[in-house]
Amino acid sequence: MLFVYRVTAGQEKVVADVLRHKVEKDKLPVYSIAMMNELRGYLIIEAQDEVVARQAAMRMPHIKGVLSKSMDIKELDSMIGAASPALSVKKGDIVELISGPFKGEKARVIKIDENKDELTVELTEVAVPIPVTIKSHTIRSYQKAEDVSS
Repeated sequence: MLFVYRVTAGQEKVVADVLRHKVEKDKLPVYSIAMMNELRGYLIIEAQDEVVARQAAMRMPHIKGVLSKSMDIKELDSMIGAASPALSVKKGDIVELISGPFKGEKARVIKIDENKDELTVELTEVAVPIPVTIKSHTIRSYQKAEDVSS
């Protein structure tokens, strides 16, 4: 069964590590511990039953509580199975920044780092081109590279 812990936001990794050590030491029937970036302030564990889930959480720093209702596996599938498709920008494309200090500016993509989900862009409508590294969700595609060369 899946159970959800409420934890201090930003401490999910620390809690998961401490919890893993406690489970190993006490040999509790906890089968998995999941931490997801989309669920800030929550940890999901798979345990034999609610008693075991509550026992694992006892006297643990940063755990605020266990949600009283267990989670269905179908709810978890929707979070991990359907990852958002990667942004379809390529090197040389013109993009518009939609947030941050350069909101509304046009920029040319000069580097794509898929591991970090970041782009390095060069602002085009300024006197001196400035390379800026931004997250890929802060842009909107404006013009493809093939269209720019025409």
